[in-house]
Amino acid sequence: MASVVGRFQKSRLLSFKNGFCLQKAQLSTFRNMSYGKKVLLATTGVLTTGAAGVIYALNESVKAAELELHPPKYPWSHKGLFSSLDHASIRRGYEVYKQVCAACHSLKYIAYRNLIDVSHTEDEARAEAEEIQVTDGPDDEGNMFQRPGKLSDYFPSPYPNDEAARAANNGALPPDLSFIIGARHGEEDYVFSILTGYCDPPAGVQLREGLYYNPYFPGGAIGMAQALYNEVMEYSDGTPATASQMAKDVTTFLTWAFQPEHDIRKRMAIKFIMVSSLLIAVSFYYKRFKWSLLKSRKIVFRPPKN
Repeated sequence: MASVVGRFQKSRLLSFKNGFCLQKAQLSTFRNMSYGKKVLLATTGVLTTGAAGVIYALNESVKAAELELHPPKYPWSHKGLFSSLDHASIRRGYEVYKQVCAACHSLKYIAYRNLIDVSHTEDEARAEAEEIQVTDGPDDEGNMFQRPGKLSDYFPSPYPNDEAARAANNGALPPDLSFIIGARHGEEDYVFSILTGYCDPPAGVQLREGLYYNPYFPGGAIGMAQALYNEVMEYSDGTPATASQMAKDVTTFLTWAFQPEHDIRKRMAIKFIMVSSLLIAVSFYYKRFKWSLLKSRKIVFRPPKN
């Protein structure tokens, strides 16, 4: 057994020595090369690496996923660390949704009571709710009936079911907009770019009937026609209703719909920082002046006297 182990260790040692000698011989051979050969080898290595990089870049540039145009970054006022949403813009965005977007898209997770103290007063929100008719019941005779909406009612859907929505939109199902901001890569930037990015298709791109070209939509062909045009509606506060202004306002409104607690969360963060700063100051004082006596105390154990 000992002889086998010895032969195994000896063979490993020999292989290590052989490999080391081979590397040393190769290094000495490179050193003995002429200057011209060294330059040639270095140039060949650089060109090979560069060619490999170009091939990789070309391969990545022609992938289908990269044909999508990524939306630019816009300076949203609520993107600051402690910045709140623009509540006047939320109110205007609600008007855009109500007059333009609600014809096709639902907002089924938002109730009229959520508008109170955000974009509307309680009386205004109640008036908005009473404009819709809600199927309720049964009554005393077991029949369903229609009644005006209440603050507890959610925004109505424009279609009774998904099949009716597909039939009315050439087979495409308009998505619910309650969480559209968080459900899309790019969030506000994506929604704003989609609303303002409609253009003619480039040369060589053919679209089926009922589709429209938007470079920010994956694949470029989108089933939703352009909905926002200059002066397509009028704001109640007199703001000029340009296409970009309406896109900005409805995007802000959908951002609030996605996270109604946005302002509350940032307000709580400010309160937390203020209270934490006070506690940190008190803790530092207590640590510095109260515990200093205990930390500097010297304890000596003396043997008892006989």
